[in-house]
Amino acid sequence: MAFLERNANRGSISTGFNIDNSLKCQANSGNESMYRSPTSGNRRTFTISFWFKRTQLSGFEADPYLMGQGDNARFHFAGDTLRFMFDGNSTEMEANGKLRDTTAWYHIVIAVDTTQGTNTNRIKAYVNGLDYPFSNSDWPSQNAESQWGHDQRQFINIKYANNNTGDGSYDNSGYYSEFCWIDGQQLPATDFGEFDEDSAIWKPKDVSGLTFGSEGYYLKFDDSSALGADSSGNSNNFTLVNIDSTNQATDTPTNNFATINVIWGADRMPLISEGATEIGNNVNAYRYAPATMGVTSGKWYWEIKPTVDGNTLVSGAGIASNQTTLFFYDETGNFVYHYDGDRYVNGTATSSYGAAWATNNIIGFAYDADNWTLTCYVNNSSQGNLLASQTDISSELFIPYVYSFGTHTYQTNFGGYTTMSNTHTNTDENGYGSFVYAPPSGYYALCTKNLAEYG
Repeated sequence: MAFLERNANRGSISTGFNIDNSLKCQANSGNESMYRSPTSGNRRTFTISFWFKRTQLSGFEADPYLMGQGDNARFHFAGDTLRFMFDGNSTEMEANGKLRDTTAWYHIVIAVDTTQGTNTNRIKAYVNGLDYPFSNSDWPSQNAESQWGHDQRQFINIKYANNNTGDGSYDNSGYYSEFCWIDGQQLPATDFGEFDEDSAIWKPKDVSGLTFGSEGYYLKFDDSSALGADSSGNSNNFTLVNIDSTNQATDTPTNNFATINVIWGADRMPLISEGATEIGNNVNAYRYAPATMGVTSGKWYWEIKPTVDGNTLVSGAGIASNQTTLFFYDETGNFVYHYDGDRYVNGTATSSYGAAWATNNIIGFAYDADNWTLTCYVNNSSQGNLLASQTDISSELFIPYVYSFGTHTYQTNFGGYTTMSNTHTNTDENGYGSFVYAPPSGYYALCTKNLAEYG
């Protein structure tokens, strides 16, 4: 079956197996990576399986790496496609299928067995359960051994460099989950996931019962104090580099959270980082940052924190209809809490609404699409219903967003991950999210489990 990106997993499919955590990594941020040194792995037969949610498609110094081991064993993005090097340039497999959906989780599998007589069976790739076809024919020879699995350090999220170090010019941005190395077996994608019977969306399976082999490992990222811990039973733990408990996230393939949409358009904010939760503008022009999820029903809560020039230049946040032409305060379909305390509704400024923002304030938003209210908060103090006296158009899909003119930086928090230094341990009533302030009663984090129930 040919590869089709439409099967990207957005975490909305009900499953009896739940993944609680993931690992956030950010490129150009101190080389966030991890490594271990295998000793006697199978260099002919192995399987790599993991879930990955991309949060950056450009701005890298070089191709963003998923893994690397030695000079000739590499696995990375080449643009928006995958490239896998078995052992040097003569065995570098390339693909055409682009992976550009930053709203979804991808399940990626590379399954290798060079003892196979048919060359096309020696390296198999799958994305979301479907064959991911290679566009070239640089297959390894029968019984060839690679640098994968040998005694040099194996890096995740970065490229190997000389002397067992990592090359910081090749790091990646995104969330990793359920990272497995199967030593000595070439396994199909169906050992790690399955298609949902109703939707045909690919979803994860419990892999704890697999045989991992002596050099195999299973990284769940569930222990914030030991994010490199191996759960396979082999104790093949990874050493962390510039990764600590703050890199743990609850955005996972079984509960996908809203983040900032990094591919919206030319007028989006140019600075997006930290799992697509930090945003910024560095030009004297209007720029905006919409979320990856919108709603037509239910009650929803999220937070933002202005960290640079939050109250000195034009900026604001609120919701916008997907019928609007632009995410700006002066456009019809936009409902905005302005930095100076004013409100803008349907492109028109109205009388003073609430308190002016200050840098490092926590600005909360509670949107009730069922009753057409948007209550805004400053450090948990309600400013009232921003939608008061406005015609109810809640039947339209509304998307949270932030905009600015000039230099600004914001931290956002939809519940799955945030870099806010404030204590953020409050959840919604379903136990989802991690907020600075408790969501109002009956309001929920923007994640796919909640959307499936209330949205």
